[in-house]
Order: sequence, then C-alpha cells, then structure tokens
Amino acid sequence: MYLAHPDRYADMPYRRAGRSGLKLPAVSLGLWHNFGPGRPAETRRALLRRAFDLGITHFDLANNYGPPPGAAESAFGEALRTDFAPYRDELVISTKAGHRMWPGPYGEWGSRKYLLASLDQSLRRMGLEYVDIFYSHRPDPGTPLEETMGALHTAVQQGKALYVGVSNYSPEQTREAVRILGEMGTPLLIHQPRYSMLDRRPEEQGLLDVLDELQVGSIAYSPLEQGLLTARYLDGIPEDSRAASDSPFLDSDAVTEELVGRLRALQKIAEARGQSLAQLALAWVLRGGRVTSALVGASSPQQLQDSVEAIRNLDFDAEELARIDAIVRP
Repeated sequence: MYLAHPDRYADMPYRRAGRSGLKLPAVSLGLWHNFGPGRPAETRRALLRRAFDLGITHFDLANNYGPPPGAAESAFGEALRTDFAPYRDELVISTKAGHRMWPGPYGEWGSRKYLLASLDQSLRRMGLEYVDIFYSHRPDPGTPLEETMGALHTAVQQGKALYVGVSNYSPEQTREAVRILGEMGTPLLIHQPRYSMLDRRPEEQGLLDVLDELQVGSIAYSPLEQGLLTARYLDGIPEDSRAASDSPFLDSDAVTEELVGRLRALQKIAEARGQSLAQLALAWVLRGGRVTSALVGASSPQQLQDSVEAIRNLDFDAEELARIDAIVRP
C-alpha cells in the first residue's frame, strides 16, 4: 500500500491562483500523451507517487489525452483507486473539453451539449464526483462565448467542478470570458496558455498583462517546448526522440542548426546558474511570480525529480535575462 512521504510539503512553493483561495504547486504534472496504455502501468504509478512525494498536488488532464482519447483519465482513475483515494482532498485534479472525442456534430468544440456530456464522461473514467478545475480547452468560433461560459458555470452549479478555466484563448476572448462568468457569479480561476523561452506569445500579445489586471491565475503548458529546452537536442536529433518520431507535436525540421546553436548558448547560462537547461527553462517561466504554475510532462520519476529541482533557483538578474533575450530573440 502506498504511503505518501511525510515531508512532501517541505520544499515545494505554492502560489495562489489569481484572487482565489486556491494555491497550486509551482510545478504541476501534466498527464498528457505520455499517460496512455503505451506507458507501462508500473511506470505511470511510480511517476504519480514520486510527484506527490515531491509536493506536486496538481494533476492536469483532458478528455482527449492518452492515446487513445480518454486513456489518460482512465489510467489516472485506476491510480486514484489504488494509491490516492485517502489523499483526494490533498489533490487538485483538472480536466478539459474542446477537442474531438466522438463522431458527429456534438463531439467537439464548445457547445453546452458537448462540454457537459464530456465532463460526465471524464468523471466516470476517473471515478470522481467532481474535478477541481474544468477547462474550455479551446475557443469555439461557431458557438457564442455566452453558451460556452454558461456550460462552465453549470458544471460548478451542479457540483461537478469547483473552479473553471480556459486554455488557448486570446487576451480579448479571456477578457470577455471573465466578464460573462463574473455576471453569472462564477469567476474565471485560471488560463492555461502555451508559454516558454521560445514561445513568448502570452507576453507579446498582452495575455499576461490581461491576467494580471483581471487577477486570473495562469499555468503554462509546454514550458520545455516539447523537449527542445532540454539536453536532448544539444547534439542534434536522437533516434529515440520525439522529433525523430511521427509525433504531430514536434517536427524534425524544427531542429535546425541555428536552433541547436541557441540551445547550446542557453545551456551555458544554465551551467553558470548551477542548473540544467530544462531547469533554466522552468525557472524562467516561473520568474517573478506572474505564472502561477509550470506544467511539465515526464517519462520517468527521475526526469520529474530533475524538473522539480528548478524551484531551488527562480531568481534572475537583469544581465541573465538580457543574455537569454539576446539568444532567443536576436
């Protein structure tokens, strides 16, 4: 029987999400396309155990994660039953709906019918009565935002979600979502954007400014840029890497000689800070407290442990930030 480490809360910093009462760990674990049946059950189990022992209380999922879609939630539900049932009230569990899950016109996007049906399916897969956060995974150009936000509000009213969030919404869409939800009495807790040293859109498009202004939390996904911001690609493309596979998330054409040169330059900054490149990338996202939590995936407990070590040095001086900018944005 799994017994959580008694000192699991000793080192991990927890940050308040916006103006809510909910705190998230600085590093959260995403159970993404690394958590389906292609990963041995014992590996999945060891990963979750190590995460919780390190103070990671937030596990982030979506209806379509796996593969196949739904598999990550089912696998997590099994782990909840076998290992984490006694600790449910110490966990923040989130899921999302927005991408295609079943055939026909009601199996994706942001209609009320799809979102609420998908949430019911997610709860059944995980064996839960409620999730802590339920997200609209992407904006739907064919559905009024009032309907999508109304479905999130209904999920809270039904007791099937404690908080709601959005992901991949523009600054303007986020501002409008906050307004609509606020009028209903269900505040927007959090936004999940893609954000890394190599992807500055939340800064450049003003999303982080909007979130600061409206006091909405943020959790950055892909802070390691699909593994590019790790040591994996410092000498080119390894045969067993994501870029060498048929993954739709990272194409080998993206790993250019110019990019590898930039990664090596970032690695030197990391070494001077006593960090790995991955730790530098996570610390950069978390710098200054604008981002509530950085969402990482991991293929092994050791990889996760290495990521969490980033929390030991989250401070940057002006010279370091300028050198990083000069490398990434010459």
